[in-house]
Amino acid sequence: MFLQALLIAIWAGIAGIDLFNGLTHIHRPVVTGLVVGLILGDVTTGIIAGATLELVWMGMVPLAGAQPPNVVIGGVIGTSIAILANQDPNVAIGIAVPFAVAAQAMVTLLFTIMSPVMHKADEYAEKTNLKGIEKINYLAILGLFLFYAVIAFLPVYLGAESAQTIVEVLPTWLIEGLGVAGGMMPAIGFAMLLKIMLKKEQVGFLILGFILVTYLKLPILAVALIGVSIAMYDYFNQKNKPNKEEKKEEYADGI
Repeated sequence: MFLQALLIAIWAGIAGIDLFNGLTHIHRPVVTGLVVGLILGDVTTGIIAGATLELVWMGMVPLAGAQPPNVVIGGVIGTSIAILANQDPNVAIGIAVPFAVAAQAMVTLLFTIMSPVMHKADEYAEKTNLKGIEKINYLAILGLFLFYAVIAFLPVYLGAESAQTIVEVLPTWLIEGLGVAGGMMPAIGFAMLLKIMLKKEQVGFLILGFILVTYLKLPILAVALIGVSIAMYDYFNQKNKPNKEEKKEEYADGI
């Protein structure tokens, strides 16, 4: 189990760097779930847990100083718990989110501690000390890697053997409650996303999607393809429409 926990820690460190520096989106739960599933030998549960956690974090975006629960730790711990404790992903979400909230508070503390280093970077910049600036950046990336690796390693390694035991000791109503809470969180994530993106002109498409899934029982892939078709039609329709400036020019030429 030590090797598996170590591999998960390494992945968490890489994903933590990507969250702030790489931005390739390998830190997202849908990717993390697959990787953790491969490491722990249960790809199916890993993908399901990762996709469920992705729905939770889909609408949780950082806005100015407001930071959402940490997506890396939430994805790693949530998927690991779902596999190690052999629990439904919804239960894992209910357990993972508190870890993610605590981890984000620790990230904020880490950045606060690191803030004086910026003054040193300013001094290096004034002196055109490029090697000094590079050293600061590499040390910061290394610190970020170790921070995420340690936070991911300890719960997985220390809690691996006792995860199932703890779940068995917990009362049924608590497990069911965590499952209900976890099941609500994807809806909350989508609600937060729609609060930012939703336009009244698009409500009809949401209603159409609801009817297709709920009443006509179409699979998600079929609904997604219908959505792509509508998006393509709208895109090319808007692209082929002459804009207002072109209309004004044509009107002026006609006069």
